[in-house]
Order: sequence, then structure tokens, then C-alpha cells
Amino acid sequence: MQTEFVIETRGPGLTEFTGEVAGWLAGAGDGLVTLMVRHTSASLLIQENADPEVRTDLVAYLDRLVPPADHPSLAYLRHTYEGPDDMPAHIKAALLPVSLQVPVAGGRMRLGTWQGIYLVEHRRAPHRRTVAALFQSTR
Repeated sequence: MQTEFVIETRGPGLTEFTGEVAGWLAGAGDGLVTLMVRHTSASLLIQENADPEVRTDLVAYLDRLVPPADHPSLAYLRHTYEGPDDMPAHIKAALLPVSLQVPVAGGRMRLGTWQGIYLVEHRRAPHRRTVAALFQSTR
């Protein structure tokens, strides 16, 4: 069973889409769901979904770790054709996962109490991102 999720982002940040995946898997039985973002400047994460400050702090940390290309520490970057967030977005996507696997039991993901599935947007502008999904049944 396969599908795609389209996620509209508002610029840098984490956009949760746990509910969409859960709805698609309802009644699917036991197995494994694999998700993969189909873009080179975005990532996927399983992260806390209770306190929104976690998402804000993660984005702030990533920005300190990999600042925009116009920051003096990244003056050596060459791939900046789409702006100062271009190559830094690719670096962030190389550091974070672009695919995830989650066990499924009885059509429900086996996520922890405070866990959600997020698309992480690394570009400054809003984007329309696509996540490919595959459910493999163990029966």
C-alpha cells in the first residue's frame, strides 16, 4: 500500500503530519510504514509534539549550527544560486533523516506518548513538500 502526503510549509520549522499518516494507516493491520521526503532541502523527524518550544528550539539550534551562506563562517560555499539559505538547507537535510520507519500494530503507529512525525522545512520561503509513504504488512 503506497501514497503520498503533500505538506504546505510556512518557511523554516517543523510541520506535524502524524494525523494524516495515522488516518491513512487506520485498519491497515500489522507491519511497517516507511516515509521519505522527496526533496533535498527538507527532512523528516520523530519528535515531541506536546510542547511547541521544542520545535522552536530545534530550528534555532539548526540555524546556529548551519547559518545562512551570507554569514562570514560560510563564505566558502559556492552553491548559493537560490539565495543564502540554499546550500545551508542542503547541509541541514544531510544532517537530519530524510526517511523514517515506524512499526504499525492493528493499524496504529507504535509512536510514544509525546511523539509526532514532522516535516522539517529548511528553506526560508514557504514550500509544497511531498512525502512518499509505503506500508508493508507483516501478514
